[in-house]
Amino acid sequence: MTDPSWWYARPGGRGDWTCPPAPDGVRGFHASLDGYAPTPLTELPPLAGELGVGRVYVKDESSRLGLPAFKALGASWAVHRVLAERRRRDGEGAPLTLVTATDGNHGRAVARTARLLGQRARVFVPRGVHPAAASAIAAEGAEVTPVAGPYDEAVRRAAGAARAPGAVLVQDTAWPGYERIPAWIVEGYSTLFAEIDAQLGGPPPSRPDLVAVPVGVGSLAQAAVTHYRSRPAAPGPALLSVEPEAAACVLAGLVRGEPVTVATGETAMAGLNCGTPSSIAWPHLRRGLDAAVAVTDADSARAARDLAALGVSSGPCGAASLAGVRAALTGAGARRRRTALGVGGSSTLVLLSTEGAAANPYGD
Repeated sequence: MTDPSWWYARPGGRGDWTCPPAPDGVRGFHASLDGYAPTPLTELPPLAGELGVGRVYVKDESSRLGLPAFKALGASWAVHRVLAERRRRDGEGAPLTLVTATDGNHGRAVARTARLLGQRARVFVPRGVHPAAASAIAAEGAEVTPVAGPYDEAVRRAAGAARAPGAVLVQDTAWPGYERIPAWIVEGYSTLFAEIDAQLGGPPPSRPDLVAVPVGVGSLAQAAVTHYRSRPAAPGPALLSVEPEAAACVLAGLVRGEPVTVATGETAMAGLNCGTPSSIAWPHLRRGLDAAVAVTDADSARAARDLAALGVSSGPCGAASLAGVRAALTGAGARRRRTALGVGGSSTLVLLSTEGAAANPYGD
C-alpha cells in the first residue's frame, strides 16, 4: 500500500541510533529566573478514549515565564550564554542589539529577554504573522521590521542586520557557519522535557510511548530527539513531527532522504510556516524521528477548539500535535500507521501544545 503524501514513517523503527545528551545546568538556570514554574502536564481521558490508547497528556505551554509560548526557554538560555561569553571577552560594555527573525513567539521571547537584561532588540517579522503578535513584540520595546516575504527571507534580512557593530544574531534556526547560538537555543528547550520526566513520575521516570512535536525549522524536535535518544539503556518513545501542509519541509526532506527547501503557503499555524529545516536539527530529525505528518488548518482549528473545551488554551501551532496524532492514529490506514509507531490500547501519549491561544490570534 502506498503511503499518503501527508505521512512518512522511517523504515526500521527506533532504537538504532543515539546522541549526546543536553548539558547539565540548563534547568537549574531556568529555575533561577523570576516567574519560573514547570508548565502543566494535563491528562485528558476523553482524548485517550477517542484515540484508542491508555492515557493522553498535554504539555501546556500557554504560560511560560510570563509569555504565551515555550520559546522563552531557548531565548533566555541563549542570551545568557551570549552575554556571559561577552563579559569574559570584553567586560560589560554597552548594551547589545539582539537581532532575530520570527513568526511570532521566538521574536517576542528575544525581545522580552533583551528588555529584562537591559539590552536592545530588533525583530524582523515576515508576512502572515498576525498584527497582534507583531504588536506584542513591539510592546516589549523591540524595533519591529516588517518583511514582505516569507520566513526564510526574514531570516536573511535579520542575518544581514546583525553584521552591524554592537549587534548579535539570536536565531532559532541554523545554517553552515551559524550554528553555535541556535545550538544554545535547542539546549534551552531541554527544560521542557526534563519537566515531563518529573511530572510523569518515578524514579525512574515513566516513559511515554509516543511524543508529538509541532515542527517549524525543527529546533524543538531536535531537543526532543536529544532528550529521548541520548539514553541507550532505556527504550525511548516514538517521536512524531507535525507540520502544516503549507510548510512541510521536514516531511519532504524525510521522504527524499536529504534536507530540502519548500515554497511555503498561507497557514494559520504561523509559527510553523518555515520552508527550510535548521542545519543542526536535520541530522537529529533524519535519524531520531519515527514518523512525520502534515495537517491542514482545519485540522488544527478543530483541535484547538476541542482542547479549549477540555480546559487547555492552545493556539493553532500548539494544537497541531493533537491534529497530527488524530491523522496518524485514526481513519483509513490507521492500523498500519499505529503499528509503525508502536501504539496500542495501553499506550501513553504526550502532546506538546507549544503556545496558548493568545500567542498568535487567528480567525479574526
